[in-house]
Amino acid sequence: MPLALLALAVGAFGIGTTEFVMMGLLPDVADDLNISIPSAGHLVSAYALGVVIGAPLLAAVTARMSRRTVLIGLMGLFVVGNALSALAPDNGWLLAARFLSGLPHGAFFGVGAVVATNMVAPERKARSVSLMFLGLTVANVLGVPVATLMGQNLGWRATFLGVSAIGLAAIAALAFLIPHDHEHATAQGLRGELAALRSLPVWLSLGTTVAGFGALFAAYSYITPMLTDAAGYAGASVTLLLALFGVGATAGNLLGGRLADHSLRGTLFGGLSALVAVLALFPLLMRTELTAAVAVILLGMAAFATGSPLQLMVMEKASAAPSLASSANQAAFNLANAGGAWIGGLALAAGFGVTSPALAGVALAVLGLAVASLAYAVDRRRAPVTGRERIVASHVPQEAEAVHH
Repeated sequence: MPLALLALAVGAFGIGTTEFVMMGLLPDVADDLNISIPSAGHLVSAYALGVVIGAPLLAAVTARMSRRTVLIGLMGLFVVGNALSALAPDNGWLLAARFLSGLPHGAFFGVGAVVATNMVAPERKARSVSLMFLGLTVANVLGVPVATLMGQNLGWRATFLGVSAIGLAAIAALAFLIPHDHEHATAQGLRGELAALRSLPVWLSLGTTVAGFGALFAAYSYITPMLTDAAGYAGASVTLLLALFGVGATAGNLLGGRLADHSLRGTLFGGLSALVAVLALFPLLMRTELTAAVAVILLGMAAFATGSPLQLMVMEKASAAPSLASSANQAAFNLANAGGAWIGGLALAAGFGVTSPALAGVALAVLGLAVASLAYAVDRRRAPVTGRERIVASHVPQEAEAVHH
């Protein structure tokens, strides 16, 4: 695998850290800015809104630019947003800064996925995407806990300054390791990019992402009360258990990338089926501390095994605008975050029990399987598959050949 993938992983590590660290810093931020915890919670929503808006917008408006230049520019915007967060004098300023920090998130992963797949042979495309996503999953194991401790001991502003430093390191890595791409990413312009997203298979792929990862967040958003109220863990143990989720997500991401290079759609169906099984077993697994820890790991593995297959499938279905489609998939991921948490909360508010959000996740995962099955049926109708199924285009782009030679 090219060393340049390390630069993408460093950027993903910084993005993953700043996305999830706010959850652990909410009490500190609320106290410092004299606002309530629910008001501070809007800072999480502001970031997610930035991702949803920025992902397709920035990918579209930078379509004619060199992808290397775009990645460096996006990480520069990330650094500015986090630095402004550290300097925020009040809640309004911090809300705006968090929105700004979220804008480059989806576009970075979207464009980065295209760059990653263009640097490797066709049979390694999924693994290249999973290695970029490795930075995101490792952030949950190391970045978020360390950044949270930093914020608790040095102040929450120090956390965002530290994340800005990670962004600067990512810019240096991107500048030194990402190959120069002398041709424009596309010559068709914004209208052509948007036109490539009008096909039904693209939207079915995006719908699978929303439903599949919505299932994850329906349960994960309420994992703390499940662990404390159902499994009997002390609140102080939750941070370690969330790190275990990151370990499971990292393992699932790497496994999914390797398997998807052999059977992309088989890996997708297998991951979603495993997610259904794990979530269905949650009420039983949350009865003891040991089985609850196993459940947290399995949840991360099952969910993130589908990450690389979904990313590649969306890119292939919109092959005329892979950067925009890939970025739109990141927006879909954040819609899943918000929608899954909302649906899981409805189950909890209805009085169905502390583990009921996991059962709501089962319904969403089954919906994801249904949408994925419909997408498969549409593909079969349009172009029957012959030989070993491969969703990813089999040709090696010219820029990939240049790297290999």
